[in-house]
Amino acid sequence: MSFGAPIVDSRGVIQPYPALSMVTGLLGNALGFDHADTERLTRLQDRVRYASRQDRRGRQVQDYQTVDLGTPYMDDERAWTTRGALETRKGGSASSGTHIRERDYWADAVHTIALTLDPPSKTPTLDDVQHALEQPARPLFLGRKPCLPAAPLVLGRRHAAGLVEALAAAPMHPRADAGPTYPAWWPTHPEANAPADDDPVDESMRQPVTDRRDWANQIHTGERWLAHGDLHVQLDSKISEADE
Repeated sequence: MSFGAPIVDSRGVIQPYPALSMVTGLLGNALGFDHADTERLTRLQDRVRYASRQDRRGRQVQDYQTVDLGTPYMDDERAWTTRGALETRKGGSASSGTHIRERDYWADAVHTIALTLDPPSKTPTLDDVQHALEQPARPLFLGRKPCLPAAPLVLGRRHAAGLVEALAAAPMHPRADAGPTYPAWWPTHPEANAPADDDPVDESMRQPVTDRRDWANQIHTGERWLAHGDLHVQLDSKISEADE
């Protein structure tokens, strides 16, 4: 999987938790939204609230990619998109020559996300999101198109006082790292004495992040605050291998 962070030059670096824009894009893709549906994506992003738990850290790997856009078989007549429609290059330095890209990934990692929508009554509802993740409008991927999910994404629904409580009670993957605490990230407030979603977590800290996407202009903007700490997990519940 690829939890993309801000790209510097050709280096596609990653971070240890999924960004708000990635979660929004994943849900939008499952619901059948297109990139042109900027207003619907923005409204969805404004409603998404989630917390992430790192069940298995995995390992960080790097993919070294090269492409020579000056070769005959890469001309405009042979360009295409995943939808089968021709998309020609529009000139500029990016449309010719050899390009090098370095892309980082998390291999053999497992994350569990507790997610809700605020307010829950608007469309799409949580029922809509669950149905879309179980029967997506198109194939889903985790950050980048080659990163296909290894298992169904929906573990179930539960009632909880907040995201941290829901995350602490969510079942563990059978290949999770040894507990009983796991790194977690959840939305919070900039004030040090403000409540961080619900119950405190060991050694939690707050930091501002810029992972909200301006879907109309395809850039990241704004600021939100995340807390990061060690989450105590109720280890009496695990996903069976059959449910993996």
